[in-house]
Amino acid sequence: MTVPWRLTAAAFLIVILQSCLPAAEPLRPKRASRAPVIDGVLDDAVWQEALSVTGFRTYAPDYGKPMMGDSKVYLAYDDDNLYFAFRCYDSDPGKIKTSIANRDNIERDDWICINFDTFFDHQAGYGLYVNPFGIQGDTRFTTVNEDIGFDLVWYSAGRIDSAGYTVEVRLPLGSLRFADKDTVMMGVIFERSISRNAERGTFPPLDPAYNESYASWLKQMYPIAYAGLKHRTLLELLPALTYSRKDDIEGGSMRSTEDKSELSFTGKYGITADLILDGTYRPDFSQVESDAGQVDVNLRYNPFYSEKRPFFQEGRESFQLAGTGISDLDPVQLVVHTRTIVSPVAGAKLAGKIGEEGTLAALYAADELPPELSAAGGKYNHFAVLRYKQAFGKDSYLGGLYAGVEQTAHHNRLGALDGQIRLTSSSLVEYNAMISRTKADGASPEETGHTLGLRYSYGTREIDYDMSFRDIAENFQADMGYITRTGILEGTALVRPKIYLSSDILRRIDVVLFTGQTKDRPSGLWETYNYLSVLHYLWGSFVVRGSYYYSTEIFRGERFRTDGFRVASQDQWTKELFATASYSRAKAVYYEYDPAKSPYQGTSNNVALSVIYQPADKLSGQFSFIYSNFRRDRDWEGIYDYPITRFRCTYQMNQYLFLRGILQYNNRYKQLLSDGLVSFTYIPGTVVYGGYGSLYQKIAWDENKGNYVENPGFLEIKRGFFFKTSYLWRL
Repeated sequence: MTVPWRLTAAAFLIVILQSCLPAAEPLRPKRASRAPVIDGVLDDAVWQEALSVTGFRTYAPDYGKPMMGDSKVYLAYDDDNLYFAFRCYDSDPGKIKTSIANRDNIERDDWICINFDTFFDHQAGYGLYVNPFGIQGDTRFTTVNEDIGFDLVWYSAGRIDSAGYTVEVRLPLGSLRFADKDTVMMGVIFERSISRNAERGTFPPLDPAYNESYASWLKQMYPIAYAGLKHRTLLELLPALTYSRKDDIEGGSMRSTEDKSELSFTGKYGITADLILDGTYRPDFSQVESDAGQVDVNLRYNPFYSEKRPFFQEGRESFQLAGTGISDLDPVQLVVHTRTIVSPVAGAKLAGKIGEEGTLAALYAADELPPELSAAGGKYNHFAVLRYKQAFGKDSYLGGLYAGVEQTAHHNRLGALDGQIRLTSSSLVEYNAMISRTKADGASPEETGHTLGLRYSYGTREIDYDMSFRDIAENFQADMGYITRTGILEGTALVRPKIYLSSDILRRIDVVLFTGQTKDRPSGLWETYNYLSVLHYLWGSFVVRGSYYYSTEIFRGERFRTDGFRVASQDQWTKELFATASYSRAKAVYYEYDPAKSPYQGTSNNVALSVIYQPADKLSGQFSFIYSNFRRDRDWEGIYDYPITRFRCTYQMNQYLFLRGILQYNNRYKQLLSDGLVSFTYIPGTVVYGGYGSLYQKIAWDENKGNYVENPGFLEIKRGFFFKTSYLWRL
């Protein structure tokens, strides 16, 4: 369809007029003559004289409403720190939801957040969360995604009193990157969440004309002017010592398979005020938190596991491309997923600003290959990523990325262009184009593949629209990413009207209509994926969703039905009890990759349940259960039943020290996992960990047969112990 030139001109005129609107008068905090004591009590002299703001308004479940409790924020600073204090009023302090928890585990509590754009360029920001007991969580977000694994060095404290609760924050300037100017302009959105009624609000109030995206949050940051901030050369050293021992069963007895100590070293240096270099030798330790069990049978693609290693977590948001993960069907989830780096020996990162509008990020890692792979192709995989973004029009940008995996006889290289354009306050366009070149071994020819992605999104208080397009060639390959499928042509569309009600019982209804049509290039056949979903925001924090799916799937040149339904709910039932539950029943495919065997149609039931019980501020327990089964349609034979049960108990002695135990039983493999951890974290980087884990199976060693046989009791087949300590030196 041809767009009339008058409509096009009007759209550009709107963008121009928006850019010409007068900017908000910036907040100008006062310089503190004496630093406040960060104890959660607002009795310091600095708060009596400090600049303050109030006037929070909700954005969830509706926009622009007064929050159930007023909030006031105080701002100050000195030569070394930025200071913030919050007074959060609550008419019933006994119902404030909080906990003494480990870091980044406060999402179900009441909390406040400082959303901070230190360059005020609308390209990236920090999210600093604090619950009423002063426990922290922090994230780093860009215009397209948020990294919840990010950690920053800062200090906080909080207290509950008869009027609600108070929070104090000290944010060292050495933890931040910001412009080197006489007067530094930053941007902020102060946020508050009240758990018991799922209410969230901000200062400044969010504009309901903006769509719900990270770019829109960055666009609406309120300016803050700091005069006379001084830069110091950043230099951090982080030595760490790790000891690990592993034992495996052999011939009915446990034998040591690993007993080693490793010294690792990480350093950080500020090349300029805006550009930071990181280097590491033997980085991180990946077994502090074990992966939760997932159903790993009958999968079309590998399960996804999150990155948990600090060196690779920090800054990974910079490598996310616009126009990826653009719909429920998009197979291009991550172009750079550092979990593919399994045994890193050394690495380096470079990240920061280049001029006023440019952002640079680079990563290199040498990954040691296991002996069975290194014999043919060299000892290491070499991973390299280079990313650059050029901002224009504030939260719009054009970017490029290179990612490569190099081995002696193998390589996979990928080049990408991406960008984001804001058309109006309510609408955004995201796009990407990628080309990959892959050589499987020294003798094979190089293969080339491509993918294109385009997304248009529009959102307001009343309705959301979303349309996307994806073209991905069969030979497209991204060894450093997480790509679930290739060889497709796909288009999707979504509409979500939102209905707001004045009832305390039913507060909001979201209705989602989604359709996706996919052409499977190898077969030339089309598949469809459509659903109707209704989301109910009920009393308090109770949310219920019901969905019906009409869908098909192409596998090995055959079309299979995958239609069905799903119901899910979650609620903070009481201050102590939180629960989520879901059930789905649908037609499904039994994936058979052996050419001598055929895939077949079946029916699958899936259950997921999680209950978190917090009987005391320091103690919490979590029970989770997942179950999946498959019945073949032609004879109703049960192909598999797969339940996994998991218990997790955490005792948080204080904000620094916790004890955690996990028991997980996999009924399909008759395996019991036990995992214990003692963790002390003073600040990110200064830590002590000690952990012990065992794996048991229902088998026994038969001396007469010389092998293992089934047994009703458990036999320990693996165990491991680790200890790690590190200390962050900031000079």
